[in-house]
Amino acid sequence: MSNDSHHKENFLQKYIFSVDHKIIGLQYGITSLLFLLFGFGLMMVMRWQLAYPETPVPIVGGILGETGILMPEIYNMLGAMHGTIMIFLGIVPLAVGAFGNYIVPLQIGAPDMAFPKLNAASYWSYFIGGVIMLASFFMPEGAARSGWTSYPPLSIFETGQTAWLIGMVFLITSSLLGSMNIIVTIIQLRAPGLSWFRLPFFVWAQFVTAFLLVLAFPPLEAAAVLQLMDRVAHTSFFLPSGLVYSGATVDVYGSGSPLLWQHLFWFLAHPEVYVLILPAMGIVGEVIANNTRKPLWGYKSLVYATVFLGFMSFIVWAHHMFLTGMGQAMSAFFQTTTMIISIPSVVILTAFFISLWGASIRFTTPMLFALAFLPMFGIGGLTGLPLGVGASDIHLHDTYYVIGHFHYVVAPGTIFALFAGIYYWFPKITGRKMSEALGKLHFWPSLIFMNGIFMPMFIQGLAGVSRRLYDGGQLYAHAQDVLQWNEFMSISAFCLAAAQIPFIINVFVSMFNGEKVDRNPWGSTTVEWSAPSPPVPHANFEGEVEVYRGPYEYSVPGADKDFSPQTEK
Repeated sequence: MSNDSHHKENFLQKYIFSVDHKIIGLQYGITSLLFLLFGFGLMMVMRWQLAYPETPVPIVGGILGETGILMPEIYNMLGAMHGTIMIFLGIVPLAVGAFGNYIVPLQIGAPDMAFPKLNAASYWSYFIGGVIMLASFFMPEGAARSGWTSYPPLSIFETGQTAWLIGMVFLITSSLLGSMNIIVTIIQLRAPGLSWFRLPFFVWAQFVTAFLLVLAFPPLEAAAVLQLMDRVAHTSFFLPSGLVYSGATVDVYGSGSPLLWQHLFWFLAHPEVYVLILPAMGIVGEVIANNTRKPLWGYKSLVYATVFLGFMSFIVWAHHMFLTGMGQAMSAFFQTTTMIISIPSVVILTAFFISLWGASIRFTTPMLFALAFLPMFGIGGLTGLPLGVGASDIHLHDTYYVIGHFHYVVAPGTIFALFAGIYYWFPKITGRKMSEALGKLHFWPSLIFMNGIFMPMFIQGLAGVSRRLYDGGQLYAHAQDVLQWNEFMSISAFCLAAAQIPFIINVFVSMFNGEKVDRNPWGSTTVEWSAPSPPVPHANFEGEVEVYRGPYEYSVPGADKDFSPQTEK
């Protein structure tokens, strides 16, 4: 592809308002990492409050009020925004926006995404949504306080929700534009010879994820607009008649249903879990195959399991709503589908574990993060099973057990996989390798302190300690025996923050002074490693790309080296 039309780009055209998928991927990556850092900071303030209630918060206490003590309404604000920022502004844009944008076209041998301008629009819609979310902290009524789920009727009366809803509309629009682009790109722009079952597992994961976003997000976008109407136009889509608020009956013109919001929200939010985890599994698959020097065991099984997982994720949402009083037939249906959806996850994990069997494993930094993902996600998945059964969910619902379960899936699970992806593809993006010593200094403390934060949550949850308690449960008689874990978890959180410093140093030092590498430093087989490091602007590859074999032909008997790239005859 000719590059003549792009040689006169100025700084703004090249790096800010670019339509090159690689630059947009980097924009997503940098922005989402900054949001993750901010969301992590909110969590640390909350953890201080839980460990040391009624004690002024160090460093940022002056911002919180004259006393420096975190008030309940501010705690609720931080809780709501922590969840929103980490999921919708951090992990999803990093997993799909950054990795999907940068890696997918390279892995399928395409010069760019199918719709480059739509791609740029997707990023800027995300950016505007993020700015609105952050700006809400500085608005007179403050940021959202009704939790990241925004349950009515509280969310309709509580301050701060208007900006949250407007921000969500922009974020959902961004996801819809980006995911449609990924779907069309994978279907239409694959290199000659790259049939469906020659696609890397990472591309399959992104493909299914994009379908989840396209199908699950529109109901929530519609619901957000309706809730916005309830707040600003005084409609009653989600407000029931006879509602009493602050001792007075609310004048409601219709008879809406708060449960309708829950259904619409969780119809998105459960597939959203797989939007987080599937790209992570795709990354782990790539890293494991490369560092075991073996083909991924059961490649077709992995693909079928991923597609089945995507389908099933749409018919399990009401297990979040067992306590709303649904009938026995409905409850039985959603309990059954919840048990069934665990099967493809087990298939994927099993395939990864079997891929390790008998391998000469290279314990590189990306491999360490990929290996840690397996038991961490396993714990997250197994602890979810009691929440999928109505009888046990009655006792565990809205306790710290739920927080522990979800965070094991998302934090040491998904985020570890995303770190593996950063370390793995960094040489392709920059042409330089990250430091292995700093990488391991980042990995081991992160693994230890992640478990230090989230494992005690199961202990507190089983004791019945409710979530969203701004004092950590000081007034709960049944919580007294497990309160000491609050301080332990908080200290672990502060240590986890310190453990990220080697990573930040590693990124910046390696970017300029890291070991220079050729186009395939890991000895990988997939198509992206046949492009220069970094790839050619607006074209990716130096010539036409053609694929001749499957994605993971490692250690082929009789071959002269232990990897056979897809682009070699």
